[in-house]
Amino acid sequence: MRRIAPGVYLETKYPGLQIGVIVTDGGLFLIDCPARAEDGRDWLATLVDYGKPRYLALLDSHPDRVLGARIFDFPRVAHDWTLQTMNNWSDSFKGSARPIGAEVDSLKRITGVKKAVPELAFSEQMLIHLGERQIDLWHRPGPTQGSIWVELSEAKVVFIGDTVTLAEPPFLGDADIESWLATLDDLRTPRLRPYKLVSSRDGLIKNEHINEMARFLRKIPWRLERLGEKGSPPEDAGALALQLIKDYKIPKARREQALLRLQVGLMRLYNDLYPTET
Repeated sequence: MRRIAPGVYLETKYPGLQIGVIVTDGGLFLIDCPARAEDGRDWLATLVDYGKPRYLALLDSHPDRVLGARIFDFPRVAHDWTLQTMNNWSDSFKGSARPIGAEVDSLKRITGVKKAVPELAFSEQMLIHLGERQIDLWHRPGPTQGSIWVELSEAKVVFIGDTVTLAEPPFLGDADIESWLATLDDLRTPRLRPYKLVSSRDGLIKNEHINEMARFLRKIPWRLERLGEKGSPPEDAGALALQLIKDYKIPKARREQALLRLQVGLMRLYNDLYPTET
């Protein structure tokens, strides 16, 4: 694991997400987890040298970050919306049935999804005292209605989930673009200027990356609006992905997956904004 601040570490070796851990004298606070059960067990074995895990924060309901939580036997913390969303899921999952360009698309059928549902939830803010440290959880919607951040103010570190993605486009299927842009504005405030910002997909990011993310997101609403005014089918929204993906320099080996993620996300977002009349 990589140390990014005193008692704060980032694990980058598992596919899909870069996951974090905050070390305190009262135990460990985990931020997201590997999607595969075997990777989760491997991570827990690594953490033995740092302390006993006490909490796991799920920064939103994306399958890449929540499916692996089913193997953990300590409290999971998330936003109310994430809890409600996961409660509505089936107890089994097969990524290839409805691929969304996620890392878990390749997983075979797994059961026990209900075991991943958070036990603790909040609406706007939650404060957790663990050992000598104070950990703040904030509701910061955008990638989903239930997206949250984890902030450790004394170490000047904040984990921002999928609020900013650099290497590849995010999944837009559960997005609220207006809220997302407002959340990006929160990242630009003077209070957070000295902070290290940790993206779940890209690790440590810089302030200029916030503006790049905002420029990408601003392109989407007006393009979907034009299609909605014409009564275009969702497939036309998906076709926008070929233009939007040009904002990213993606290796050939991952381009097909990233393009699928963008296409499916755009179609789902379009359906939510401009539902087909029946």
